[in-house]
Amino acid sequence: MGGFVAIDFETANRHPESACAIGLVRVVDGKIIETEHFLIRPPSRQFVFTGLHGIGWPDVENEPAFAELWPNIDHWLRGADFLAAHNARFDRGVMDACCAAGALPPPAQPWLCTVQLARAMWDIRPTRLPDVCRYLAISLNHHQALSDAKACAEIVIAAQEDGWSFA
Repeated sequence: MGGFVAIDFETANRHPESACAIGLVRVVDGKIIETEHFLIRPPSRQFVFTGLHGIGWPDVENEPAFAELWPNIDHWLRGADFLAAHNARFDRGVMDACCAAGALPPPAQPWLCTVQLARAMWDIRPTRLPDVCRYLAISLNHHQALSDAKACAEIVIAAQEDGWSFA
């Protein structure tokens, strides 16, 4: 298939395995071809970031745990050349922690950080997602997993249009 998948996680608290939402955006040949959003029941009822993303325990208590969603997520990641995230260290850490908690293998693809990409391509500072989106005129509903993942995908597409390629 090729292309890439942009990913964004929202977490319930400071523990990386506390994913409560994931946004996934598949891009092939510079075009968004598919999007998906899943709510995830984290292992703990402790929510401290509800004020950021609006998700609380009542929203996820009947949703599947990460390990139960893994077949759907894994299907999304299969065939992608790389995974992209804004501040990829965070999202990769969440992915790795959730996979470890579920005794699942983490994705093998390399990760691209769009914070670093934006700095390298356009010398943008600061490189918070809203700042990069404003610079590139990308719409954003920040801290909503699908919106953040879509914005991340559009950052990579803009860089590709400006001559960048994943090597």
